[in-house]
Formats: sequence, structure tokens, C-alpha cells
Amino acid sequence: MNTLDPMDLKILLELIKDPRIQIAELSDALGIARNTAQSRVKRLLRSGVLHAAGREVDLEKVGYDVVAFVTIEVTHRELDGVIGALRLIPQVLEVHEISGRGDLWCRVVATDTHNLQSALRSVLRTKGVIRTETVLALHTHIPYRTEPLIERMSAAPTRPRQESQSPGTQAQTD
Repeated sequence: MNTLDPMDLKILLELIKDPRIQIAELSDALGIARNTAQSRVKRLLRSGVLHAAGREVDLEKVGYDVVAFVTIEVTHRELDGVIGALRLIPQVLEVHEISGRGDLWCRVVATDTHNLQSALRSVLRTKGVIRTETVLALHTHIPYRTEPLIERMSAAPTRPRQESQSPGTQAQTD
């Protein structure tokens, strides 16, 4: 688990608000030295908290305006192979192993319904796929977001660490 201090959270919040912010602007906005901002961003990248390729692309504006959510039931011994095959389908944006009905959940985009059908046929031809269920998204009311979580974390009061006492000892008071 990553331990993020309040400055790390402020850096993440600034990067979420403006992914193209330059290090100099970031350091000015937070009132920290440029070297500090640079080293912290590098550490966040190395730790995987921050992704270098994290700039969001509006897929609708580049022609992918059909969004579907696909639940896939698979033969369990073929699960890894199915996931590997899904990686090779460009329209598959996300794959999650799930509980409940089905085994995998995917977010898939397409240029039109014919392109979606082609992607779904690729999924169905995959060895180990038993069946799929597809639901089309009609409108996105709340897009993927992290800002509210990071804002909440950065606003939470930090608690000082308590010194642990070994069992059987008591703190002395004067």
C-alpha cells in the first residue's frame, strides 16, 4: 500500500485538474521548489500511483461514440487465455474479473454498431468464452473520476502517530 502525504495528494489533485501542467507551474501553484515537485512526480510515477500515459482522450470526438458493457462467462481453466485475447482487441478498454453473473466485465467502444458487432464476434470466437451479455450505454452522466476521492483525502485531518507501548507497560504521568 502506498503512503501518500498531504503534499502528494495536493500534487495528484493538481495533475487531475490539469494533466498538462508543467513542473514549474505545479511548483508555483503548490508553493514548493521545482526539484521537490519533479522528484515527487517521478516517485508517484515509479510507484504506479500516477500513470505516464494518463491523459484522457475524448473517444467520441475521435469517432468512437458507441460504448458497451460486456459481461463474459468463461471456462475457468481458459480464463488467462481469454484475458490475453481480450488485450488484442483494440476496442476493449477495460477488463475486470467480477463476482456474480459472469466472470469478466469489459468496457468496449466502437465507431458504430457494425464495428461493435465485429468486436463482439472477436470476443465470442475466443477459446474459453461460453457466452456474453452486452448492454449499450446511452449517455454518460458521471465519467470516470478520481478528484472527489483525492479531495476528500487531502481535506481529512492527519492524525499524529501514536507511540506503541509494549504489553504490560504503562505510560508514566507526572
